[in-house]
Formats: sequence, C-alpha cells, structure tokens
Amino acid sequence: MKTRIITAVIGLAIFIPLIVYGHWPLTIAAIALGVVAMSEILAMKRMFLISFEAVVSYLGVALLILPDSWLDFLPSATTRWFAFYFLVILLLLHTVIRKQRFTFDDAGVLTLAMLYIGLGFRYFVEARAVNFETLLYGMLIVWITDSGAYLIGRKIGKNKLAPKISPNKTWEGSVGGTISATIILAIYLHFIPVGGSFIPMICLTLVLSILGQFGDLIESSLKRFYGVKDSGKILPGHGGILDRFDSMLIVMPMMHLLGII
Repeated sequence: MKTRIITAVIGLAIFIPLIVYGHWPLTIAAIALGVVAMSEILAMKRMFLISFEAVVSYLGVALLILPDSWLDFLPSATTRWFAFYFLVILLLLHTVIRKQRFTFDDAGVLTLAMLYIGLGFRYFVEARAVNFETLLYGMLIVWITDSGAYLIGRKIGKNKLAPKISPNKTWEGSVGGTISATIILAIYLHFIPVGGSFIPMICLTLVLSILGQFGDLIESSLKRFYGVKDSGKILPGHGGILDRFDSMLIVMPMMHLLGII
C-alpha cells in the first residue's frame, strides 16, 4: 500500500501540471505513454521490444496521437491515414519476410493495438485542446466511476459482474459507480458547462460511465487471455500504463464520437 501511495503522489505531481498547462508538453507525454502502452502489448505477446514490428507499432501509435496542427505540412488531412495504412502494409509484408515467425494474427493484433492506444491518447490530447474543463470532465467520469464502484462494491457487492474476467467486480459496484459519477458530474456541469445543454450531457455522462467500465473489462480480458496479472511494471503498486488508462482509452474517443470533443 505504501508503494502504491508513493507512486500515486509522484505520478500526480508530474501529471497535474502537464494537464493544466497542456500544449506540446502534454502531447509529448501522451506520445510517450502511448509508446509505453504499446510496448506492454508487445511484452504480453512475448515479442521483442526492439524489433522491426515494435518500431513500426511505436510509429503507428505516435502518428495517431499527433495533433492535426503538427501535421500542417502534409498535403491533406487524409495523409495521416495513408501513412498509417503504409505501416500496416509493412507489418503484413513482415509476415512474408519472417516466414511464419511473425504471423497475420500478430500483424492484426498490433494494428488493433495501435488504433486502440493511439486514438485513445489522441483524443485525450484533443480534449485538452478544447479546454481544461472538457478534459477534466472525462477524467472525472473515469475516476469517480472507478472509485464509486470499488467502495460500493466492497460495501454491498454480492453479484459478480464478470467472474471469469474480473472476479472482484460486482453489479452493485458497477451500478453504484455509474450513479455516483452521474450525480457528481451533474453538479460539475451545473457550475462548469461542457459540451451541449445540461440534460443531454447528463445522459451522455451516464453512457460514458458505462463505457468506461467496459474499457476496464476489455483490458482485464486482455490480461486474462495472455495470462498476466498486470499489463506492466512501470508504475510500482499500480501495474502498467494500460492498467491506469484502460477506461480513458475508451471514454476519450467516445467523447469525440458523441460530439463533446
């Protein structure tokens, strides 16, 4: 517990100034976090962290995270996606060169991971580009849902939510976490308007809280599949980057799709 608290304090001391200031330091930090998260996927698949497929994956993640303003030199907005497609083609060609030691399945997993991680951190940066209040709104949904689910689940949780994936989660905790987030964010939105009008935003908050829990379960399912307890060890007492940002990697892109970002 002591290690966990120390890591949290140090992490917040670094993280809070970055999200308050925003701009290029936050973008650089997001790219670094994305690359580390990608390395955790590679490690779970028992791939070398310094290899052709690893470098291509890191480039793909960074390419997706970069803000549009940093890519003004490109001829069109679609060029980013052509470049990403080129990286995917490189992975597919690698399946031929490596002669089944790097397979089509491997290329598929890395492509999906690049999208999952890259777009998650991209819209984290985009939320801050809108304003600090919008980013804080998304972060509060994740934090309050997670904390509420944990506290309420410990107190009254009896019915398992997904026992084969995450045995400690309960339906009572899940519902309690979403209700907690919706109520507290309603107060937040009353004083700090974000996105659209008040009532629709309350409804979207409820949806995002549920989706954030799916993000947690997705990462738990990933770890179960690869037989690991934590996605990494970079954060002592907390695990890896994917362990800490699993819900946000779903919530932030969904905020974009729902028109909040």
